[in-house]
Amino acid sequence: MTVALSNQTYTFDEYLEMEELATDKHEYKNGEIVSMTGGTTDHNKIALNFAANLKFALKKQNYNIFIGDVKLWIPTYSEATYPDIMMITGEPTYYGTGKTTVMNPSLIVEVLSKSTQNYDQGEKFYYYRSIPEFQEYILISQYQKYVIQFNKNSQGQWVLSEYQNNNSVLSLQIVKFDISFVEIYDNIDFE
Repeated sequence: MTVALSNQTYTFDEYLEMEELATDKHEYKNGEIVSMTGGTTDHNKIALNFAANLKFALKKQNYNIFIGDVKLWIPTYSEATYPDIMMITGEPTYYGTGKTTVMNPSLIVEVLSKSTQNYDQGEKFYYYRSIPEFQEYILISQYQKYVIQFNKNSQGQWVLSEYQNNNSVLSLQIVKFDISFVEIYDNIDFE
C-alpha cells in the first residue's frame, strides 16, 4: 500500500535529496512523494530466492542484478519506483551522478502483495513498458504458487504466460535461466 505524504509537489531532484535522508522508502509519482509500506518475510524470501538463483546462473556474464533498494526512474511518466528485482543487460544507465537510481532494466520482477498487486499488474506495468530496454516482467504471488510472465515479442507485443502447477519451471526469455517453483518458494509455508 502507498500513502501520499502531502498535497505539495516536488521536482524529481528534490525527491532524491529527501530520499537520501529518509528512514523509510518512498516512490515518486509525477511530483508527489508516496510512502511505501513494509513487506512480509515471505515477500522478502521469495525475492531473495529468485535474485540469488538468477545471480548465480548469470555469474561472470554482462548482467547487473539489483534487489529492492535501487530506484528505477521512468522519465516518460515522471515516476520512480523500487522494483523488487531488476536485471540490466550491460552497464546501468544512472540518473544524475549518483548510483541510487537506474533507468534501463531489461527484466523486472515484482513479488505481489495484496495492497499493491493491482498497481503492479496495471498502472506500474504500463509505466515500465515505456522503458526501451524493458523486455520481460515477472509477477510472483506470495500467497499461492502462481507466477505471471510477460515477454515483449519481436513485434513489440507483450505475451502473457501463467504458471500455477507445483512442478512448474519458469524459463526467462531474455537470458538462459530456468527456475522451478521449488526454488522460488523455498522455505515458504502457505498454511
